[in-house]
Amino acid sequence: MLIITIKQGKEKSLLAGEPWIYASAIDKVDGKPQEKMKPGSTAIVQTSSRQFIGRAAYNSKSQIRARMWSFKEDEPIDHALMKRRVKAALEQRAVAWKQAGPTQLLALIKGEEHGLPGLLVDLYGGVQGYLICRFEAGGVDAWKVPIVQALIAETGCKNVYERCDDLIRKGEGLPVMPGALAGDEPPERVVVSDGRQRYEMDLCTGFEYPKTRQPV
Repeated sequence: MLIITIKQGKEKSLLAGEPWIYASAIDKVDGKPQEKMKPGSTAIVQTSSRQFIGRAAYNSKSQIRARMWSFKEDEPIDHALMKRRVKAALEQRAVAWKQAGPTQLLALIKGEEHGLPGLLVDLYGGVQGYLICRFEAGGVDAWKVPIVQALIAETGCKNVYERCDDLIRKGEGLPVMPGALAGDEPPERVVVSDGRQRYEMDLCTGFEYPKTRQPV
């Protein structure tokens, strides 16, 4: 595991709960060279006096060098943690997604808000529809398999698609490979209703077709 040592005086925001670490705040990173180069490697974060701050996902290729996973010393970063956080996030919106209609698009997981920095998950069409995932940071990308497993297990939705933003993924040093992670790919063009308006979009890219918005 890597060890990130924070410059003296730069640890205050982290101790207050700040989830991001920039290069300017880092004194040094100790660990195996291959781990330093791997986007999303787990790292212990400590102060200049070696006081434990937390654990983070380190990415030498990103402008945000590390994103905090946890500030608890007794909380390991593993498959079980990912699955717990996915479950907790889904439970917050359980009523909404379980009752979602065939044209509804709901945001289920919103990155740092749910303890999964860089992960965005939307559900289209209820549990018979499609989970659209964006892995926009090295940490969640490294834990993609247990995250997808948890999404399927908790929602019962069998279709999981990964949407990729070229600029974001390349900026994180991650490959740009959109496609189905489980089940079928969504159709190229779907109707989305937000309760007040209807419009057409491409779920694979997030593109909204112009001039298709109309009142419900």
